[in-house]
Amino acid sequence: MAIAANTFPAPDRRRMRRALISVFDKTGLEDFVRGLVGHGVELVSTGGTARALTAAGFTVRDVSELTGFPEIMDGRVKTLHPSVHGALLGIQADPAHSDAMQRHGIVGIDLLVVNLYPFQETVASGADAATIVENIDIGGPAMIRAAAKNHPYVTVVTDPADYAAVLDALEAGGGETGLDLRRQLAAKAFGLTAGYDAAVSAWFAASLGQTTPGRFSLSGRLAESLRYGENPHQAASFYRTGEARTGVATARQIQGKALSYNNINDTDAAFELVAEFDPARTAAVAIIKHANPCGVAEGDSILEAYRRAYACDTVSAFGGIVALNRPLDAASAAEITQIFTEVIIAPGADAEAMAIIAAKKNLRLLLTEGLPDPRAAGLIVKSVAGGFLLQGRDNGVVDDIDLRVVTKRQPTDAEMADLRFAFRVAKHVKSNAIVYAKDLATVGIGAGQMSRVDSARIAARKAEDAAKVAGGEPLTKGSVVASDAFFPFADGLLSAVEAGATAVIQPGGSMRDPDVIAAADENGLAMVFTGMRHFRH
Repeated sequence: MAIAANTFPAPDRRRMRRALISVFDKTGLEDFVRGLVGHGVELVSTGGTARALTAAGFTVRDVSELTGFPEIMDGRVKTLHPSVHGALLGIQADPAHSDAMQRHGIVGIDLLVVNLYPFQETVASGADAATIVENIDIGGPAMIRAAAKNHPYVTVVTDPADYAAVLDALEAGGGETGLDLRRQLAAKAFGLTAGYDAAVSAWFAASLGQTTPGRFSLSGRLAESLRYGENPHQAASFYRTGEARTGVATARQIQGKALSYNNINDTDAAFELVAEFDPARTAAVAIIKHANPCGVAEGDSILEAYRRAYACDTVSAFGGIVALNRPLDAASAAEITQIFTEVIIAPGADAEAMAIIAAKKNLRLLLTEGLPDPRAAGLIVKSVAGGFLLQGRDNGVVDDIDLRVVTKRQPTDAEMADLRFAFRVAKHVKSNAIVYAKDLATVGIGAGQMSRVDSARIAARKAEDAAKVAGGEPLTKGSVVASDAFFPFADGLLSAVEAGATAVIQPGGSMRDPDVIAAADENGLAMVFTGMRHFRH
């Protein structure tokens, strides 16, 4: 049954006479409350907030004076009472509501200041389930929703960042707030409670091992409004979720102009790729253009790895994203800045390196203080018309796979090292993906083709182009090749043979695997099956 609409017009201006304040995050609270008191606002508060305000010298009424009931059950029940919710929900222009408030001794609350228990932070800390459950706020969201619903009469503040705007409004309005501000704050309040509930729901699903919960909610906090999206006619914004994964969302931007939509997308792809390489074992660099690598390499140093990655495709590297798995040093910074680069992302940088980068005022430098874990679970969301697709992050790592040699010839130790390297890279190349590698560096990459044969041919051609620049033979001669999925026919493998590859790594699993293995044996190739596919769309 539909609820009848409230026919009482919303007042434009509302005077703040009484405020209920109950906050976990007390950032900026004293200055804010001092401003409220200066406008004659009476203060009502709860528990720790009341004690903090009293200690700061403010006169505060405890909420139990309103309810006539003490806090019980370790504070679980303190504001869930008609004297609180009637004060927040009462439509003061409605004679029936006003009569009910008078009969029951309910005095209206004009301003609600509430923020919530740190649920996501508690989950991220690794706390036990009982502690996490205790940090599910109940009274706070209930009051926020009540005040936000009744925004024609109540101002609701859920973020310390909004304290200044409210004080400015009170100053400009002689102790009153305007309807536009109350509506904006109400919208923000519902966004907060929706995100909070989404986080709780996600935790329950994860703790129960539910990969397909009956209802899934995604929430994020606006980090930045972007100039535009993939193209200038598309609006775009950047949101941060509560996921504690090191990367572009957690990075500290040291310098450079604001990141664009494409910058953020490409930087994420670059850093996720370079994180496949353990910095304790090797230095590694990935250069990304349009979400695909145009060069990846290991090296004894970041400088060596960069030079070898750059050599794979010196044309495409122009205007690319450079990701490092170790801190940026001065020598590497000097080398990278020799060509136009959009973004450098690294776990850190020394002072000399940052000084070199500073000379390129538009070059963005992002520092992360770590690398994302390629083995960590996570969720990937992709929108489609009328819905979205949800899947787990591709956290398969080649070092964890039992590789199976399926040809007569075994790969040499050097080939096996290159095969592992190439398969790491192929995981981050758009499908269909073919990656040629030699001496732990890419020498040809074919990405995003409808035919695997075309990807193999493009990768070989890119190697030929690089050879022309370097003035030598294509490095696919004597290389290995990785495929992100099985070869459905032997033709793709034969393209690799023509390019000069000597060993192949692929998932296997095709009904024509025997034909492909036979073609490899006939041409003297070593071939390894991983049993794991890495499609990336």
